This record gives sequence, structure tokens and C-alpha cells, in this order.
Amino acid sequence: MGGLKRRLAIARAVLKGRPRDPNRQSTGSLTRRMIGIAALWISVLLIGGGFALDRVLSDAITRNFDSQLSYALTAMVASAEVGPDGEVRFNRPLGDQRFLEPYSGLYWQVSAPGHDPFRSRSLWDRALQQSADHAGAEDHVHDSKEFQGEDLRIIDREVRLPGSPAAWRFQVAANRDALNDQIAILRRTLVRAFAILGMGLIVLAALQAVFGLLPLRTLRRAVASVRSGEASRVDVHLPDEVAPLVEELNALLQHSETQAEEARRHAGNLAHALKTPLTVLMNEATSPTADLPDIVIRATTTMRRQVDHHLARARAVGRRANTQARSEVWPSLKAVERAMGRMHRHVTVDLAGAQDAAIHVERQDLDEILGNLIENAAKYGNGRVFVTVVKDAGFVELQIEDDGPGIPADQRGKLFERGARLDTGKPGTGLGLAIVRDVIEIYGGTISLEESEDLGGLMVRVRLPAAV
Repeated sequence: MGGLKRRLAIARAVLKGRPRDPNRQSTGSLTRRMIGIAALWISVLLIGGGFALDRVLSDAITRNFDSQLSYALTAMVASAEVGPDGEVRFNRPLGDQRFLEPYSGLYWQVSAPGHDPFRSRSLWDRALQQSADHAGAEDHVHDSKEFQGEDLRIIDREVRLPGSPAAWRFQVAANRDALNDQIAILRRTLVRAFAILGMGLIVLAALQAVFGLLPLRTLRRAVASVRSGEASRVDVHLPDEVAPLVEELNALLQHSETQAEEARRHAGNLAHALKTPLTVLMNEATSPTADLPDIVIRATTTMRRQVDHHLARARAVGRRANTQARSEVWPSLKAVERAMGRMHRHVTVDLAGAQDAAIHVERQDLDEILGNLIENAAKYGNGRVFVTVVKDAGFVELQIEDDGPGIPADQRGKLFERGARLDTGKPGTGLGLAIVRDVIEIYGGTISLEESEDLGGLMVRVRLPAAV
């Protein structure tokens, strides 16, 4: 059943024109991830900002409400006086009509120990309680539930009136419903405004994510065109942030084409090189002659040389793909020097130059390059080989000199041909310099043959990319 669902999913993707790899592991949509992160962060900021703004505005409304109570309390104190009977009275009525309406929600009261409370008509048959935790001339504001079904906001102050030894407590109380209604309206307004703002910001973030990632979708279609063969390069105009990716992608395509062409060319060269020896073997096998063993040995030797040559190139190309390749030059030189000391005891190899030089070449290929060149110098020289290492503008130059007879300038180019040997009296296959040149060029280096000014023989100059 699971296999059937999988095939149906693949079929639907194909019908939609977007074939999907069933084994591909996806980490989700980048667009959804960006929108989700933006929505989460916007929500956190708006909730935090809304809470802070609610506190600030609610406190401002409450302070304004309290200031009105304080104003009424001050008006009470200003109009209060002690009568001949020792009781408090007002020399002028308070301005707010609600003090005269029973249960209007706005009340005042003046009281002192040993005196009957002096109350507003709005209190009717009720009296305000005395707060035991406050005494003094400072205003004290607090909430109270002393009246059933009515929440009060009370402000009180102790005042000593002229002509009275008692400390009179002046109180003004107001129903909190008006205050609560104002705060509720404020909060509803904040919630609606912040909700609209949040939705707008999330929509903006979504549009930014969708249109911001649009170049990547364009790049995907361009890459699909390259994969389908409709185009050979990604040729689209993209923003500056994506343009370097396109350049690297085109460079990678060019590199892949170069490697594929190189592989085809060398496969053809190898096939062509092996064709002649195989034809000779087949002809001799069908008409045996007395020197058949010698012919087979020569043909197979030629075939082995060709196979060795192309295998060396293939290994170098494969290692070149590792962009982190790095080798120290001096350890390789010392290893080759020790090997030459055992193979050619009459040869002296002198090393000089930068001992800290490093190049972008695999160690195995570097050993093969140095081994071939120094062995040739030892083989064809008269006993002295001089190797110099020089750092030069992003390259490391190796100068390998011998004290041999040298090579005429018009014959030096022939040494890089496969199988070419100017001295057939020395053992060898004639592939050494050809392989060395190919490997050096694969790593982006150069090799040239010159005359040694110091030793009089041949100098091989090799330049390879330097590594930091």
C-alpha cells in the first residue's frame, strides 16, 4: 500500500511538470520559515509593546480620574469651617450636582472622633468607612468594596481646621465604573489597532519573503533549463546578492564541460594508442612467427606505457577536484633527495631556497613530479643536481639544474612528446616528462626547459600555485 502511494505521488509530480526525487530529504519551505519567524517576532513585539502601552495609558487615565477627586477634595477643604457648635459646615455649596443626588456614585464625607459624620446627600443612609492605615495631611487614594454592588475609588486627607482641636478627615469617593469603562475602551482600541498592525506587518513580511526569494525561483527555472538541455549556461539577470552564485554556477558548468571534454579526449587518445599494438598482436597471433614473443613484449610494453600515462592524468584530475589540496615542498624534496642517494650514490643533490613554501598540489603528485625531474637530472647529469625553491607572486618556482651536456634549444620541445627519448642508451619508457607536464598543467602550473647558467647542463623551471 505504501509503495502504491509513493508511485501516485511521483506520478502527480510528473503530471505537474515538476518531477521529484522520492529519496530527496527536504528541510521545509524557506518562504514559510521566513514568514513564520517574522510572524512570531512581530507577535512578541506587539504583545510586549501593547502591554507596556496599556499600562502607561491606563495609569494616565487613572491619574486623571484621581486628579478630579483631588480637585473636589481641595474644594471641600477650602469651603469648610467650624461653626459655633463645633461642627464642620461649608460656607458655599460644592459645584457638582451629583453630590446632591442619592446614590449618584459621587460622595463626600467629613468626620472626626467624637463628632457625627458630615455627609453628602448622595450617600443618603450610608457612610464611608475610615481607613485605619492612613493618617496625615497627605492625600491617600485607595479602592474599596464597602458598598455592596459598587466599587469605589476613595481619596482622603486629614485637616485641622481653625478653631477646632480635632483632626478632621475629608473623604471623596466615586464609583469606579466610569474609570473601568474608559480603561476597557482603551484596551479594546489597543487590541484592534495592534491586531490590524500585526496582520499588516505579517502580510508585509510574507510579501517580502515571496518577492525577495523570487530570484531563487528564477534561478531554479534557469538551472532546470540547463539540465533539460535547453540552455548551456544560466543566463538571467539577478540581484547583486545572487549574481555571485550564478557566476560560480556557470564556472562549475564550464569546469564540468572541460573535465568531460578532457575525459573524452583522453579516452579517445588511449583507444587510438592501444589500437595499433592490439592490431599487431592480432595479426601476429593469426600468423605465428619465430619472433612472436619479442613482438608481444614490445606491444604490451607500449600498451602499458599508454595506460600508465592516462592513469596518471586521471589520478591528477581526480585529486585536483579537492580544492583544499596543500603540500609542503621541502619535505617532498628531502624525501626525493634520500631516494636519489640510495639509487644514484655518485650523485649529489643540493637543495636551497624557501623552506616554508607550500603549493596547491596533492603530496603524491608533488612527489611524482619531483621524483621524475630529479631522477632525470641525476640520470643524464655528471653527478651534481641543484634544486632551488623560490616564492614568486602567488606561485612557487622550482628550478632543477644538472651538470650534464644539456639539450639543444630546438630539441627541448620534443621531450614532452609521449615516448620521446633523446638518449636511448639510458633505461626508461620516455613517458616521464610527458606525465609531469600533464600533471603540472592540470594543477594550473607551467614547465619549461632552459640552460643552466651555474652548472652548464639543463634547467627545468616549474611554476605551481602557492598555498597560504
